[in-house]
Amino acid sequence: MGQEQTLAGEIAFITGAARGQGRSHAVELARRGARILALDICADIDSVPYGLATRSDLDQTVAEVEAVGGEIVAVRGDVRETADVAAAVDRCVEAFGVPGIVVANAGINLQRGEEPDAQQAFMDTVMVNLVGVWNTVHAIAPLLVERGEGGSIVLISSTNGLSGRGGDGSGAVTGYTASKHGVVGIMRSLMSWLAPHGIRINTIHPAGVATPMVTHEEMQAWFKGSPAGHTMGNALPVPMLDPIDISRAVLYLVEESGRHVTGVTMPVDAGYLAK
Repeated sequence: MGQEQTLAGEIAFITGAARGQGRSHAVELARRGARILALDICADIDSVPYGLATRSDLDQTVAEVEAVGGEIVAVRGDVRETADVAAAVDRCVEAFGVPGIVVANAGINLQRGEEPDAQQAFMDTVMVNLVGVWNTVHAIAPLLVERGEGGSIVLISSTNGLSGRGGDGSGAVTGYTASKHGVVGIMRSLMSWLAPHGIRINTIHPAGVATPMVTHEEMQAWFKGSPAGHTMGNALPVPMLDPIDISRAVLYLVEESGRHVTGVTMPVDAGYLAK
């Protein structure tokens, strides 16, 4: 028996969709009937100590969405650039209509063994993780209000969005923590505006997820060299979460199960924040 089409007729706009969590969100939403607009930069950023997604990665997302019977349009673009986001939204509206589901997932983490430029690390992290989220919701939320049919916006934050654990004074860690806290601020501010229109907005706060952002060599060097590294474990005997764990939380928030849930900071963290 196939997957129940709980999201049939829905349109989902997902950033950072070429691999990792973003690909998982795209596939799982499509599996339930949503049509997908997948946006990703598909290019490296100089300060990031690991390779970002490629066009080939984005093509793989397209293939996996189509393999579960989904419809998808994939667009290359940088969430830091308002024009890129606006063009992606226009493409979504042209292909499918106004997206009733938004998953602002694109993010970077510049933690590394030795930081060459703290200021650049801080600025680049904030631009992608915070300004990129703002650009996404700022481009789409007014369309949802005008449409008048409600909607669900999910912002992917982090356990660092609710905690300062692991802070070491570096630009990378400080920028990551500040940006992920800032995502909560965006959510809480917009919630007050969007709720009267039936539009829900929530944040999800994963602990470490097994994606290229976390598993690369420079991140492992940071864990070994950071005086705060010993504080980073989960309470449950789970070293890292899988992308599907976060996708299931996204599904809860965007499906009927989350119809009365808004303004929530939802940890999916194997007890990290409670430890």
